[in-house]
Amino acid sequence: MTRTFNWRIVFKTMGVLTTLEAFFMLIPTLTAWWYDEPNLGTWVVSSAITWLSSWWMLLAGRRAERRVGEREGYVIVATVWVVYSVFGLLPFWLSGALPSLTDAWYETMAGFTTTGSTVFTDVAAQSHSILLWRALMQWIGGMGIIVLSVAILPMFGLGGMQLYSAEVTGVSYEKLSPRIADTAKHMWITYIGLTIAEGVLLWLFGMGKFDAVCHSLATISTGGFATHNDSVIGFGPAIQWIIMIFMLLSGINFTQLIYLFRGKPQRIMHDEETRWYTGACVAAGLVLATGLFIYTGQWNSIRYGFFTAVATITSTGFVAADYMIWPPVLWVIVFFLMFTGGASGSTAGGIKWVRIGIFAKSALTEIKRRIHPNAVIPVRFNGRTINDSTKINIMAFMFFYILIIGLATLWFCGCGIGFDEALGIAVSMIGNVGVSIGQWGSSGCYAALPVAAKWVATFVMLIGRLEIFTVLLLFSRALWKK
Repeated sequence: MTRTFNWRIVFKTMGVLTTLEAFFMLIPTLTAWWYDEPNLGTWVVSSAITWLSSWWMLLAGRRAERRVGEREGYVIVATVWVVYSVFGLLPFWLSGALPSLTDAWYETMAGFTTTGSTVFTDVAAQSHSILLWRALMQWIGGMGIIVLSVAILPMFGLGGMQLYSAEVTGVSYEKLSPRIADTAKHMWITYIGLTIAEGVLLWLFGMGKFDAVCHSLATISTGGFATHNDSVIGFGPAIQWIIMIFMLLSGINFTQLIYLFRGKPQRIMHDEETRWYTGACVAAGLVLATGLFIYTGQWNSIRYGFFTAVATITSTGFVAADYMIWPPVLWVIVFFLMFTGGASGSTAGGIKWVRIGIFAKSALTEIKRRIHPNAVIPVRFNGRTINDSTKINIMAFMFFYILIIGLATLWFCGCGIGFDEALGIAVSMIGNVGVSIGQWGSSGCYAALPVAAKWVATFVMLIGRLEIFTVLLLFSRALWKK
């Protein structure tokens, strides 16, 4: 049976989601009014344009069939990040904070994809409303625009299963209840709860209220946009330990966190991916801390080492110390940590530890099969046998992940960037890490990046955020056949 593409449902869904963006824009608008900032008019205009555009989309999608198939789901998930960034750049561009359209687009895409790299050379000089919008963009994009919408779309008579399965990161997803909307609600309640908890703790331990809000939004989303030019280097040890703990929590699968907060710690303790992820954070932290202590002889090496390991693995990109001045062997370790990422179903980027774990077990199993060719040796993860389709999916993901890094590196080199720095940028963008190595290093500031490189970098950010397949499917002829 053939069926046509349901464009009306796409427009209707996009209209609902853009209405949400217009609502979120009211928060920095009120902030600009509260602090009596001169860019208040810009926020009013940006909010109005976004709101009116959302109504145009809703009109274009009126009388839409309540049918969201796989094709419609992939199109909505892939395009919503672009649409959000188109409207999200308006405050930067219209206010003159980023007069270049390229820079405004880059900053916005880096926000919504939680990459956290910036083109602001002087972050501290920006208005409160601009700084809050940067943090809000990451917070909205962290748990996922679609996961938010899945909790709300049923009120508009729209289903969310296809959207949820196309957006949630990792090899598979887990429902906490029969209704997918309830699962999304539980995840967002946990997300909001962690954000509030961290904000309160940061404030209690001496961070200003505004900074506490912004850094909490940027931590739980594993985004990494800070309100100061030196990231979190200027804050005290207590603040850095709090941020590190919440980065670590945000890199765990949120369904596991929900079970933990429901008083079922055995679920998270027996989850193999969580053990791989936390074990990697501890091991990498010990290696960096030990190496830095040998180099400096200072006890703060412990804090710097563990903070850098967690910030890199979770793709948050906060910086407590400039790792580019450490011995080269240490920042090379940081570079390789940029590939990893957090757990599936978390706000972190990267390859994800469920893929790394299954990939590593499959490789070891292949060695055993060479020794015992007639033996049946299944690959198990979390006590379940991994089927061939899942292993093929992971192999395909790894192939495209490396291929995109290679192509992006080639492009950046063609833009006049050195090979090592071009490679670092490519890995940083697809992993949504933000920080890199070389000239851009731990500063995470990409203002000097050539224009052509910035546009490609934003595309790589999007591919990384949507975990490759959602974007690549849009270019597949088979997806568009009836």
